[in-house]
Amino acid sequence: MQPISLYERLGGIYSIATVVDDLIDRIMVDDRLNANPRVNDAHHRVLPPGFKYLVTEMVGEATGGPQRYTGRAMEDSHRDMLITGDEWAAFMDDLNKTLDKFEVPQRERSEVLAIVESLREAIVAEPVT
Repeated sequence: MQPISLYERLGGIYSIATVVDDLIDRIMVDDRLNANPRVNDAHHRVLPPGFKYLVTEMVGEATGGPQRYTGRAMEDSHRDMLITGDEWAAFMDDLNKTLDKFEVPQRERSEVLAIVESLREAIVAEPVT
């Protein structure tokens, strides 16, 4: 018997896309993130539908779905933004608020958070202390 993938436990691509839609809407207007002028510029330069599409692809692939992420490497897309540890914490807070809104169960929440946390080093300009 095959174990059920995180992708399937999250409800597949339609559920993932719905959660990503909420998250991206949330981070695009977060003053804690937009206080960084480079992040603010990116939030106004990148159109939300395309951003949502790429994040949905990424989450689909990372959770075991059939999608393949076609965007740029995390280092390449975030290097020039000089994202701080505090901004990362604000993003993670937004992610948790979105997961709360959709009542993602603890097991799946922990797995999603671990996947996202694994990207921290590629996104945050400050070294982990």
